[in-house]
Amino acid sequence: MKKNIFLLAMILCPLFSFAQEFRAAAENGDAEAQTKMGNYHFERKEYTQALEWYRKAEAQGNAEAMIQIAECYENGYGVTKDEKKGVEYEKKAAALGNAKAQCWLGNTYHNGYGGEQQDYAKAVEWYRKAAEQGNADAQFWLGDCYYSGKGVTKDYAKAVEWFRKAAEQGHATAQNALGNRYYNGEGVTKDYAKAVEWYTKAAEQGHAWGQYNLGDCYYSGEGVTQDYAKAVEWYRKAAEQGNADAQNCLGVRYYLGEGVTKDYAKAVEWYTKAAEQGHAWGQNNLGNCYYYGNGVTEDEAKAVEWYRKAAEQGNATAQNNLGNRYYNGEGVTKDYAKAVEWYTKAAEQGHATAQNNLGNCYYNGNGVTQDYAKAVEWYRKAAEQGNANAQNNLGNCYNSGEGVTQDYAQAAEWYRKAAEQGNKWAQFFLGDCYYHGKGVTKDYAKAVEWFTKAAEQGDATAYYVLGICYKNGEGVTQDYTKAIDCFIKSNNEEPSTSFFIGDCYEKMKKYTKALEWYKKGDANGSGECSYSIGFMYYKGMGVQKDLSKAREYAKKAEERGYSLAKQLLNSIGR
Repeated sequence: MKKNIFLLAMILCPLFSFAQEFRAAAENGDAEAQTKMGNYHFERKEYTQALEWYRKAEAQGNAEAMIQIAECYENGYGVTKDEKKGVEYEKKAAALGNAKAQCWLGNTYHNGYGGEQQDYAKAVEWYRKAAEQGNADAQFWLGDCYYSGKGVTKDYAKAVEWFRKAAEQGHATAQNALGNRYYNGEGVTKDYAKAVEWYTKAAEQGHAWGQYNLGDCYYSGEGVTQDYAKAVEWYRKAAEQGNADAQNCLGVRYYLGEGVTKDYAKAVEWYTKAAEQGHAWGQNNLGNCYYYGNGVTEDEAKAVEWYRKAAEQGNATAQNNLGNRYYNGEGVTKDYAKAVEWYTKAAEQGHATAQNNLGNCYYNGNGVTQDYAKAVEWYRKAAEQGNANAQNNLGNCYNSGEGVTQDYAQAAEWYRKAAEQGNKWAQFFLGDCYYHGKGVTKDYAKAVEWFTKAAEQGDATAYYVLGICYKNGEGVTQDYTKAIDCFIKSNNEEPSTSFFIGDCYEKMKKYTKALEWYKKGDANGSGECSYSIGFMYYKGMGVQKDLSKAREYAKKAEERGYSLAKQLLNSIGR
């Protein structure tokens, strides 16, 4: 206990000595000492006593005391809060050349505070007076005015000049601002390494935006070696200070497992922090988690709730997502008109996926009157941004002449753009253009190349057409085994598939397998298959020759409209 009392005395003695040192001078009328006595009491939150000393000093024209009185009035420390009164004291101190007061008065005019009208020109005037005295805050704010063009002609070079003066004094916000100028090449030559240098200075002082920006540089590898773990480290520092952008980015890193172990629950935690601060991307990303059930129980209604919050802030991706929910009736009642409303909001902001979706609505007449020309208009906007689905859709419109004059060459061009991005439908359609020579010179080998790309992505129709190519030796060496494999992978239940497989087996002289597939087709109403079975019985191919059975199947083929059946019947004898 005695030891604790001794330690407390050790702490308090210097403060007591400080007060004693200046009290005598203050009581003898020394204005500077009176201000210091005010500061002593102010730091101890003894505002009434602080004001008493400040007023004594102010009466003698001490500018520092005046600015402290202004602070008391503006915050209600020891007096009734009175912003106008506070500004009066700011003006007194500023007129005496006090740089801090001049900067404060600049802020007053900048923000339209304390009964003063917002006046950027006056703000600049006072910031400049303080800045020229070396006040770092004023130097920063003067730089900001030049950057934004408030009260002065916009001048990035001038902005950089003042940001640099403040930054070199250790002003963290100015250091971050100077980093931004180097990052964006505004007023200086773009230099990511210099940006990192200034972001680091700000970040190491605990400046949240500096930390966030430094995290971005490590994430993208701009100005530093790319390092996701370092990015996460700086995002976390900013996020823990409540920076919503950093919280969202940290959520993304957990969601994707970049720089940290993938952890959807952690992603949700950080998205939630950002979303609850009104961060639109955080809200959209949290909506995604609820929609897919990643890190939380799947809840489409909750997803809609968060998408809506972001969408109402103008986030185009969230507007498109909300449109999707209305289009599909997920978390809300299906409503094509509402879907169109949200797609339109996003599309008008240039969101390519939404433009394509809106094009689909016009094409199909969902939520709007069907209008192929409008569909083409929106497909084109998205396609010109590189959206592969829209490029494919625009190709389809040129191919069919819906909403545009039919133009196979244009169709092939748009299919190619989408196909080269890996769009499987476009790969199939481009293959079809080469197969039939529509808009391009007929080229079976090229057709096979694109059909193969589409098939490898699981496009069933592409497998079917590839089967035909291998069966007929079009663009590839004829190969019945490969043809059969493609037909089977197509999962095409059309009777023609059974006929083609049966025909391949027949040409390979595997008559039992051929008959097996012909019978599948026959059961599904294929006249070709009925004919082929009849022919096999007529010739005794893989079965014992049986004219009765041959006649039965030939008649069935004739009834089904297969043209060669009549000839077979004539050969067998009716």
